[in-house]
Amino acid sequence: MNAPATATMLQGLPAEHRQRLMRFAREVSFPQGTRLFEEGGRADRFWIIRTGSVDLDMRVPGRRAAVIETLRPNELIGWSWLFAPHAWHLGAEATSPVRAYEFDAPTIRSMCQDDPALGASLAQWVGGVLAHRLRSARTRLLDLYAPYGSGSLL
Repeated sequence: MNAPATATMLQGLPAEHRQRLMRFAREVSFPQGTRLFEEGGRADRFWIIRTGSVDLDMRVPGRRAAVIETLRPNELIGWSWLFAPHAWHLGAEATSPVRAYEFDAPTIRSMCQDDPALGASLAQWVGGVLAHRLRSARTRLLDLYAPYGSGSLL
């Protein structure tokens, strides 16, 4: 599977794995302004946005949190649940009312251990999202705090 780094779940997972994962989805909603998680907190769940938007942010000492990226429908909120030590690396806040599918991370990790093909698909999908978010974070922080910006058009 050669899905782009920003692939939505619908593009990033084979149909059988997507269907299996969705059996464990729970529909949730968050009002605007809700903090979904904070940097350093326990990453025990993740979400796929159905409607609305969520800002990913990073604490910056002596300044207000820097928004790294805004996530929209069909995008994954949270990747830290998949990788030990299962602690959030960023914070997240609903910037509009959000409806999402929520997944229990320990349950999904257990499924991945039991089904290596599912685990590989999820790892590839989440790894692509992670790589994209790290590039976004680097570029955004350089734009905000470096003397000449990132010098990149990413």
